[in-house]
Amino acid sequence: MPKPQETAVYTHGHHPSVLRSHTWRTAANSAAYLLDRLEPGMKILDVGCGPGTITADLAALVPDGHVTGVDRAPGVLERARATAAARGLANVDFAVADVHALDYPDGTFCVVHAHQVLQHVGDPVGALREMRRVTRPGGLVAVRDCDYAAMTWYPASAGMDAWLDLYRRVARANGGEPDAGRRLKSWALRAGFTDVTATSGTWTFSTAGERRWWSELWAERTVASVYAALATGGGHATDADLRAVSAAWREWAEQPDGWFGVMHGEILCRNEA
Repeated sequence: MPKPQETAVYTHGHHPSVLRSHTWRTAANSAAYLLDRLEPGMKILDVGCGPGTITADLAALVPDGHVTGVDRAPGVLERARATAAARGLANVDFAVADVHALDYPDGTFCVVHAHQVLQHVGDPVGALREMRRVTRPGGLVAVRDCDYAAMTWYPASAGMDAWLDLYRRVARANGGEPDAGRRLKSWALRAGFTDVTATSGTWTFSTAGERRWWSELWAERTVASVYAALATGGGHATDADLRAVSAAWREWAEQPDGWFGVMHGEILCRNEA
């Protein structure tokens, strides 16, 4: 039987269209639910840190502490190191790691944070147990994931409906759970947490510039990324299907009354061990 960390494939990959989205993320727009819990001397682990923009923000918010960013993809960590270096941050480091088997002793960190990670792993409950293990007693595990089925937009678009159906099928075939946001509290309780605060947060794309940026990410990703290869290679779509979905994204962006909302589930879990 395969190990849990081998049961899921990262659906998006690290195509430039994906990294443009990742580098847009900040602690303010992606971890606001956590920020008022931070203290200057905290030691934080940022799981699935990608290009490190959130990691760098967290490091700036704990100037007397330390932040470690980890990711399974060694290449993207070079981007993360460059991000931290450009900001002159000396209290941050980066390492390759897998959330199912973190190479840190029990109780190492005050806060363990993961943004858009659990939707992509094969064993989210096991991942939360491992995050809990490396969190000190009284510390926090903070997790935020989007929920694809709860995404909504205007005007209606059959092509966008096809995109959502296709993405959810591809993500699940890869071993992930695209509707993770609504499941975070359940997963945390199954992982053994008893003190769980569950909230939600949104991203909204409505101005002409926001619509153009968001739609172009998906229009390009749909035809030119790892996701595109997984969609066609897995028999979920043809190249023509992907081109039609890509065109639908661009058509939606041109609508002056266009609006897109991304809902996220968020959990703050106190480690009472």
